[in-house]
Amino acid sequence: MKFTTLLTSALMAVPILADSFPWERLNKNDSLLIIVDLQEGLYNLARDYDPTLFKHNMLAHSALGLAFPSMPVILTTSASTGPNGPLPQEILEMYPTAPVIARQGEVNAWDSPEFRAAVKATGKKQIILAGIVTDVCTAFLARSLRAEGYSVWANQEASGTVTKEIRDLANDQMMRAGVNVVSLFSIVCDLMRDWRATPGANEILPWLDTYMPVYGMLARGHRAAVENGTLIPGEANLPL
Repeated sequence: MKFTTLLTSALMAVPILADSFPWERLNKNDSLLIIVDLQEGLYNLARDYDPTLFKHNMLAHSALGLAFPSMPVILTTSASTGPNGPLPQEILEMYPTAPVIARQGEVNAWDSPEFRAAVKATGKKQIILAGIVTDVCTAFLARSLRAEGYSVWANQEASGTVTKEIRDLANDQMMRAGVNVVSLFSIVCDLMRDWRATPGANEILPWLDTYMPVYGMLARGHRAAVENGTLIPGEANLPL
């Protein structure tokens, strides 16, 4: 009896991580992209990334709906008339007809009836999101969505907060709730699944060239090698 009690206590102390939940693949036909509080004022609180890189990451996350045009997009802001500021014009221009839920006071977007209604109206069950700050705007909404039975993919590259320590804590909290904390490239590849698909190489490579130039330059280098077709001295002796 004593051993059983000790074993039960030990098991209860083991953290539940995202890997404890069944693996689920993103389905472009059942996914919804949410842009959460990527506002001009809040941008200044994202200090766990290089600021130039983080601005690029914000735009890249927002542009996922351009790569997969069948995926609905919802934008939301928190108290945008105050210091949090508006969404960048570049993001608004990507989706001129998408709903923009301007929350007046709700910190957690899920507390907004208008926002909840917009999410439910899409009929989608897989949610891709990123926001500022990670520990509030991203984590609060991600865990609320999990509690409502949604599957959630949090783009950690486009979520920013004040310190790396706070970011790590927020990511850990989300993973314990079964949120998939992932990279931009993993989201794109899971949605695409096959370079021969549509969207596939023809659509995604130009998108990556703009929003993930490290892969865009890889493709450019391959194209140049094929079109140029010459070797400089020494290259021919390199191992394949």
